[in-house]
Amino acid sequence: MEGLLEKVVEIPFLPSPEALLINAAHPHEAPTEEFRTLRTRLNHMQSLQPIHTAVVTSPSPAEGKSFAAVNLALSQAQLSGNLTLLCDFDFRRPIVHNLLQTERSPGLTDYLQGKIEMHQAMRRLQGTNLYIMPAGEAVINPLELLNLKEVKQMLDHLPRLFNWVILDSPPLLFAADANLLATLCHGTILVVRIGATTIDSVTRAMQSLCQNNVLGIVVNGARRGELYSKYTYYHSYYSPKDEEEHQEQAAAVAE
Repeated sequence: MEGLLEKVVEIPFLPSPEALLINAAHPHEAPTEEFRTLRTRLNHMQSLQPIHTAVVTSPSPAEGKSFAAVNLALSQAQLSGNLTLLCDFDFRRPIVHNLLQTERSPGLTDYLQGKIEMHQAMRRLQGTNLYIMPAGEAVINPLELLNLKEVKQMLDHLPRLFNWVILDSPPLLFAADANLLATLCHGTILVVRIGATTIDSVTRAMQSLCQNNVLGIVVNGARRGELYSKYTYYHSYYSPKDEEEHQEQAAAVAE
């Protein structure tokens, strides 16, 4: 993997206007503050134990996992020298390429099928420390692809190049993909939504994980002034289009 990053193509950082991604030019806006707080907590954990790969998932669809994954990656990449890789492992319903307005392929599935080299599956967002690996071409059986030894080998080697490798994955209760990825990564971040995610689905999602490596829970949709047991509360953000998953706003982070 020596010299791999030098071969990666740079693309303009032109996020979709509807994506509501954090903006480094406005560091005091509520969304930016919240993801900086999440970043700080994760980096503190990393200082105590070797955590470099994290799966971002949710119990069910439309709870904001992709929104959280992209914004967390952007927040990490804002730190000087903090090389970060965002991988779209949601082969069933990929959205990262849409949020960042790039092509879906070439990407992860193309690399895992041996069609391209690893650097060809990556892009670097111009002017940032953030690299992305979009999902790649559609495949018939995503889980079969994730069981390839190349997936584990890749996730074992990427921390040599990146301080953080963040994986967007399918929901836990709708596919086995996230459960498998969780066993291959150092930690899991669970995204839930107030008013949508039930206690039962959170319980089943936690029980579905094969190992106890949950780093925390990001809560979307909390209203300002509400307090939740075991959660640290931050400002919420409301969008008239919050029915779209990528327009959700993270409002609290589990301790």
